[in-house]
Amino acid sequence: MKRSLTLSRYVKKRTGVPLGASHSMRNMLSRSLGAGSFPQFWQYWNPVWSYYLSRNVMSPLSNVLPDSIAVLFTFLVSGALHDLAVSLVKWKAVFFFTPWFGLMGLIVITSSKLDITYKHFARSFRAAINLSVIAASLCLTYLMEGAFN
Repeated sequence: MKRSLTLSRYVKKRTGVPLGASHSMRNMLSRSLGAGSFPQFWQYWNPVWSYYLSRNVMSPLSNVLPDSIAVLFTFLVSGALHDLAVSLVKWKAVFFFTPWFGLMGLIVITSSKLDITYKHFARSFRAAINLSVIAASLCLTYLMEGAFN
């Protein structure tokens, strides 16, 4: 990500509306769920969070690591921050989001490498695919968690 790209410009690029606009959530959901690939889903999902992850994690890592490893570590950092937030709320250690986000990062990397797209399908079918990938990775994470407990 270019250093000159401000948060406001980044959000407008991802949602099509200015930061804080009344339709930004609707646009984010529409663009992300209707994305024609799982990596593209993540380009549109939660632009404020992804702006800071891109700027503070992905960009520095991609300067020293291959892009695929930088992507994986960025997903792991995001998951760890989610685990930390939930741990603070529950006041007990939580380690769920890190493996889940890591798994989704691996799916992003793999689908990018294999050039898996479904952009030629109807928007509703693309949304079903994106939601299914998220749900399947969530279920797999629950299964893995059960196997280790």
